[in-house]
Amino acid sequence: MRSSTLRAEPRRGITFVSISGILWGTIGIAAQAIYQQSEVSPLAVGFYRLALGFPVVALACWYIVGKDTFKVKRRHYLKMTFIGVMLALYQVAYFSAIGYIGVSIATLITLCTAPVIVALASVVFLKEALTQYTLGALTLAVFGTGLLIGTPEAISNPNHLYIGIGLSFVSAIGYATVALLSRSLAGDCHPIHSTTVSFSVGALILLPFVGFGGETIHYSVEVWGLLLYLGLVPTALGYILFFLGINYIKASTASILTMLEPLVAICLAWLLFSERLSPVSTIGGALLFVAIAVLYKGEKALHSGRG
Repeated sequence: MRSSTLRAEPRRGITFVSISGILWGTIGIAAQAIYQQSEVSPLAVGFYRLALGFPVVALACWYIVGKDTFKVKRRHYLKMTFIGVMLALYQVAYFSAIGYIGVSIATLITLCTAPVIVALASVVFLKEALTQYTLGALTLAVFGTGLLIGTPEAISNPNHLYIGIGLSFVSAIGYATVALLSRSLAGDCHPIHSTTVSFSVGALILLPFVGFGGETIHYSVEVWGLLLYLGLVPTALGYILFFLGINYIKASTASILTMLEPLVAICLAWLLFSERLSPVSTIGGALLFVAIAVLYKGEKALHSGRG
């Protein structure tokens, strides 16, 4: 009964995941602003994101799930724990990649690769059908993201380029794993429960790498404000919406929808840092919107019995 109810409301899932993608588009910009004002390490940024976001999702979990929080099977807790490990891995890899190749390229490579991994893995492990709509949207999204990346002429050090790309691929693998495991838990526990456990695990994993003495915690008010923003808005709210939304749609669909993230990141970079979009990049951004339109059509056809 639960699964049939979830399948009947794909638009809700598309909306939730789309909003989360938009919120995540602000993460790289905020991280870059932090790096420009302080010497915060990627490990520290990752820790503060999860640690500051944890109280919010924990309260939401207790309000929504209540005492049933402690009635989850052990194997499900193991999955949630692994999600937490992957959360820590992929965001630290992403923040590190930004230092080598910048926000736009790191974001785009990560979000371009992740849907391919999820789409292929979900067919094998989650037994999801790879429909013509999903394939079409995936092709448009990957091609559009490729156009957005362009040629990284601003990176003068080839080693930085290779390291940054490698870290972006690691981030993509981590994100894809989170998407797949979260979808596999959808029918067994509330998504806010998975979010809470994974946040706590991720923060604990990163805690040993964060120093709390001397000048480490003496950040400026602006830096603390950015860290607080990262923890509460794109992290707590963003992941709550993502884990709720992925309950209503396929993992591959959710992964493609989050490709709104690079588009938002590029637009913000243009507005805040005067980074100009080339005509080719503009076409790439438009293709992302076309991919989302194809997903809407595919979900509608699937649930009306025509897909």
